[in-house]
Amino acid sequence: MAIITKKIGKREYAYLVSREGKRVVHRYLGAASDPKVEQLATFSEESASVPVRFRTLFWDTALENINLKSHARYVIEKVLEFGDLDAFEWLRDVYPGKQIKETLYLSRGLSDKSRNFWLIWFEVDNA
Repeated sequence: MAIITKKIGKREYAYLVSREGKRVVHRYLGAASDPKVEQLATFSEESASVPVRFRTLFWDTALENINLKSHARYVIEKVLEFGDLDAFEWLRDVYPGKQIKETLYLSRGLSDKSRNFWLIWFEVDNA
């Protein structure tokens, strides 16, 4: 998903663009100058890559080299191991809860202490 703007006449309008199967679908959001649309665009940009404010969590690689889709387990591990509540809230906005829980079970990069904390947090079985 992405947010694009189209200029029609002298005004700019924002659209949410997503792929549904082989089709590309544009959904109208509103005028690009609308504060709600601007806030959504900022959120969308922040969800597309690791925000700079979390640079310290990813000290071993450059942020621009991290692809949120293909490096999902790596990102989830780092945030769950070293992140604060702000980083966790960003993580929940980017990844579904199911994927975070899967990482809890499959990850070798989480300490036992962190894994147990998050298992309790998500109220899942420690089996």
